[in-house]
Amino acid sequence: MRILLLSHSFNSLTQRLHVELRERGHAVSVELDIHADVTRESVALHRPDLVVAPFLKRAIPEDVWRSVRCLIVHPGPPGDRGPAALDWAVLEGADEWGVTVLQADGEFDAGPVWAFRTFPMRRAAKSSIYRNEVTSCAVEAVLEAIGAIESGRPTPPPMCAGDPRIRVRGPCRQADRTIDWQNDTTATVLRKVNSADGMPGLADSLFFEDVRLFDVHEAHDISGVPGTIVAQCGGALARATVDGAVWIGQVRRLAPKSLKLPAAKIFAAAAAHLPHRSGCGYAPIRYREHGEVGELRFSFYNGAMSSGDCEALLGAYRAALARPTKVLLLTGGRDYWSNGIHLAEIEAADSAADESWRNINAIDDLARAIIETTDRLVVSVIRGNAGAGGVFLSLAADEVWASDQVVLNPHYKDMGNLYGSEYWTYLLPRRAGAANSTRITQYRLPMGVVEARRLGIVDRVLSGAELADANFVKLGIAMAVDEGFAARLADKQRRRAAHEAEKPLEAYRDEELRRMRLNFYGFDPSYHVARFNFIHKVPKSRTPLTIANHRSRRAPDHSTPMVVPS
Repeated sequence: MRILLLSHSFNSLTQRLHVELRERGHAVSVELDIHADVTRESVALHRPDLVVAPFLKRAIPEDVWRSVRCLIVHPGPPGDRGPAALDWAVLEGADEWGVTVLQADGEFDAGPVWAFRTFPMRRAAKSSIYRNEVTSCAVEAVLEAIGAIESGRPTPPPMCAGDPRIRVRGPCRQADRTIDWQNDTTATVLRKVNSADGMPGLADSLFFEDVRLFDVHEAHDISGVPGTIVAQCGGALARATVDGAVWIGQVRRLAPKSLKLPAAKIFAAAAAHLPHRSGCGYAPIRYREHGEVGELRFSFYNGAMSSGDCEALLGAYRAALARPTKVLLLTGGRDYWSNGIHLAEIEAADSAADESWRNINAIDDLARAIIETTDRLVVSVIRGNAGAGGVFLSLAADEVWASDQVVLNPHYKDMGNLYGSEYWTYLLPRRAGAANSTRITQYRLPMGVVEARRLGIVDRVLSGAELADANFVKLGIAMAVDEGFAARLADKQRRRAAHEAEKPLEAYRDEELRRMRLNFYGFDPSYHVARFNFIHKVPKSRTPLTIANHRSRRAPDHSTPMVVPS
């Protein structure tokens, strides 16, 4: 089918659908919902058999949905209607929630239901549930709906007006989730902040300054006068509740152009006197051991790795190498493995160019340490999405294992034609081949694990039970006890020595950083402009031609598979 994805932004769900639909042979193009007339034009250009709207903030024009079937993805079960479905579900502590694919008609969220899925709710941030359960269920439901349409199934009837499942909810406003620090329990505070995580954040105050709160976690074995800030740990601040405390990881001031940054960094002076408490429920970096398998876990908010994060992770990596293990698993967070350098921290620095340089060198140091590890096997375990430098950082390991639900974005050019580093010019061609490496980095398209596996970027796809902690650790143990382990390790050492003799790692790094220095300090400000627009969520004035095939005169033939390296 010819399918047009119409979306407010090219977000995680839209990217996942783009990947899954293309993988199934559909002719897919994307149009961002910029203006009704632009939407009409995109339909005229692409001539879709079907429009799928994964994420919209306003209605599709009537003349569009009357001329072509339009499917809407609503993050709620059948009968749920309103613009803040998932906000309410998290805030009210729903035990079960769902995703509905319905056909657009004259009433919001009230059209014929083509497919739906339900799932048990985790006690987690709205943004995390959206990236995981909602996205997975939405993909299943959209594929079911497309299958039904292709088979000629008639349009289902809309819900009857008296259907008991129908529930219309308005926006979830600040007044609905204001924290009462003198009376709210830890669980209540977590629900309120989690219901606003991502966007818009929960309005509150810290140190008598108005802010929005994000990234909260229960603090263990910490208490104090309700409402007071009682401790700090790794950039987070602990605030007491009536029955314990919560860690507040990220904060954004309400002033215009303010950035979302670690709470303890924003209030560094005010928090200077606070005690440091570790191991109390907030630990972005953790290490544990399972016999001959070590596991280094890291989970940075939104996958962004600041200079300090990279340095801390490198320190933990070196400590892990001091342990007598044979296999080391580098396990990223559930939402993200890594998205590379921390653009918000860079934007907030006194010199964005200097902080960019420091950050890229810090992540390069980490990548090099992984590449040069020759006394054990290292595995990158990707449970959440990864982008830009994060993808290439994962390739520094001997193997890459990835969830079948993730999307990879192995390119930088959308960020103001950024060249990138993390030794990608060494790592990517050795896995995907030179020709495919060029296509991957130039086309700038999201990639699913099926394609990544074909290209050698992913070595093992994890699905279902394999994603459970104990089970992928078992895979690591099997690797450690394999009878061919010693031979494999010896071969790794020989190959690394041969590669170094052919062209030292330092030469790759120097070449990459020479290009990046121009991005940071050169006359072309594209990177700095793109970073500012990205961080401040400046609306796009047009859809990038890399995804809007219907607008590109030189659109690449994405239906042609890349050559699989031998």
